[in-house]
Parts: sequence; C-alpha cells; structure tokens
Amino acid sequence: MHPSLKTDRNKGIGNIFEIVYIYIFIYIIFMHISDGIIDTNVCIAAGAVSIGLVYISGRKATVDEIPTMGMMGAALFVASLIHFPLAGTSMHLGLFGIAGIILGKRSFPPVFAALLFQSLIFQHGGLVTLGVNSLNMGAGAFAGWLIWRTKFMNENIRALLAGFLGIIIPVLLMSVEFRLSGYGRGIIYLLSVYVIAAVVESIITLGAVRFIRRVKPALLP
Repeated sequence: MHPSLKTDRNKGIGNIFEIVYIYIFIYIIFMHISDGIIDTNVCIAAGAVSIGLVYISGRKATVDEIPTMGMMGAALFVASLIHFPLAGTSMHLGLFGIAGIILGKRSFPPVFAALLFQSLIFQHGGLVTLGVNSLNMGAGAFAGWLIWRTKFMNENIRALLAGFLGIIIPVLLMSVEFRLSGYGRGIIYLLSVYVIAAVVESIITLGAVRFIRRVKPALLP
C-alpha cells in the first residue's frame, strides 16, 4: 500500500473513533459533566461562583416568587427523566429557556437545586462538577431571560429564541471547557447533535409559553 494511502486510512480511522467517542460522551453526560473530567481547580472556582450566584439570584425573593421557583425547580428535575432518541443517542429536555422566561433573575437557584438532586439521586453529573454544570445551564436560563426582555420582537419569536439559546449556550460553554481540558477538536461534534435538540426545545418552549399565556398569563412577565 502506498504510504500516502496508509496515512489517509489511518486518519480516517482516527476520525471515526473520535466521532464514536464523542457520541458515547454525549450519551453519558448530556450536559451533565461528571466528576474527574474537568480540572479540579476549575470546578472549585466554578463552585464558589455558583454559590455566590445562588445567593445573589435568590436574595430578597418575595413570598409570591418562592412557590414559582420551587415549581420550576421540580420541572427541571423531572425533565431529566424524559428521554428521547436523537441522532443515534439519547437526550432529555432541559427547560432552561422557559425557566428564564418565567423566573428571570431568580432562575439560577432552581437550576442549582435541580442539578444537586439529579447528581445525588440519579448520578447525573457530579458533586465536584456541580458548580460547572450549574454555571453552564444557568447561563442558558439567563440567556432565555434576556431574550424574553427584548420587547421589540414578537412574543413567539422570543419564546423560540429563548428555548434555542437555553440549550445552545450551555453546549457552547461545555465545548469550550472540554477543549481547554485537552479533549480535542472532536468535542465540536457536540454542536451538530445539540442544534437538533435546541430546535426541539425551542418548539416546546413556544408551546409552553402559548399555553401559559392562555391559562395563567400572570406567570409570564
């Protein structure tokens, strides 16, 4: 075999193994980064920032806001149990966009609490990486909140964008974290799968917003 053909073949096999590895990675974590994957120092720093954000985001929450925060936290927790097949792997809903729409700046504590209990009960993610996971997914909720506040756009468009960015923002952050941790360019394949998941999530978010607008509009700021 010609040396150049052998080199091309090896590269092709390497690319296949890299793609398979990434798909296995997607199946295992779906945005829940497990302990031992990200550098411990990064996890400790992220944990400290997350605890600070829980305090800042939940500070001076009113009596009327607390039940809604609890309800949304429960919804985020249950969403992790609803899996569906997608692009050869299995994924579950995030609901970070709708959390940002309903709770606004109060969305971080429910995200943190849901991830904590998911880690303790179902081993989705880890306790050491709880801060990293919370920052990633909390950023998705905050993105949904910021989009929802953009009043110059149609409400349906805002709902679609909030749901889409609620998934894409955490995935972008996670891709950067894995890239910085030395996992190679293959982690970018995450985006190709999660774009589909983000589109599904945007449609679900739109449906949820339209339903809430009809039955309990006071929930929508």
